Amino acid sequence: MPNDQLVLICGESKGGKTTSLRNILNPEGVIYLNCEAGKKPTFPAKFKQLTVIDPLTVFAVFDEAEKPTNANIHTIVIDSLTYLMDMYESVHVLTSTDTQKSWQQFQQYFKNLMSQYVAKSTKNVIFTAHTLATLNEAEHVIERKVPIKGALKNVGLESYFSVVVAARKVPLSILEAYKNPMLTFTEDEEMLGYKHVYQTRLTKDTVNERISSPMDMWQTNETYINNDVQILLDRLTEYYGVAVAA
Repeated sequence: MPNDQLVLICGESKGGKTTSLRNILNPEGVIYLNCEAGKKPTFPAKFKQLTVIDPLTVFAVFDEAEKPTNANIHTIVIDSLTYLMDMYESVHVLTSTDTQKSWQQFQQYFKNLMSQYVAKSTKNVIFTAHTLATLNEAEHVIERKVPIKGALKNVGLESYFSVVVAARKVPLSILEAYKNPMLTFTEDEEMLGYKHVYQTRLTKDTVNERISSPMDMWQTNETYINNDVQILLDRLTEYYGVAVAA
């Protein structure tokens, strides 16, 4: 059975991906896998923080989290998937004497992670990832997607997720048309004229992005919500009717 509590939060650098993790309930039950050279979160997190220096160790973290002695663990965060796959290339591909075989293992590593560990996990699993704007020469349009090398590029990492939201900074003048209970404004945001949000649905200006979710998970006025992953997890619980104990 696939993991219903699986999310990909993507966006450009400084878009609010990591900061959006700040309100997770019971943060002591979160394993935070730091794949960005030990860079600290952008807020004083109470997570169990682990610095990843070899992508293969991520498998052991998922196994450890499923042990009965770790029933208090409710969420695993991988920040970020982009840096995790870049790390695999640096550690296991570029140092190999057989690069062709190593690129095949690069692809298989990600497939194993998603199908043998993430899919079987009983925890919330949250990935962040960086996006890159590229020209689709066949369609003559600019696409924004999570970059990846090797054969995985043809499929796209986003295809492994049913819920993909974009973390970004949006002017309040645009957000005014999407009022909903999950979209609130602070005094600072009103003064600055913009807000960091999650975009949950495509708009006419973002049709070439890879934002996605199951049918009817979000209403049109919920296209933008606060960049708060707990809100996202709550909606997943409401939609699927299955919660991960926090």
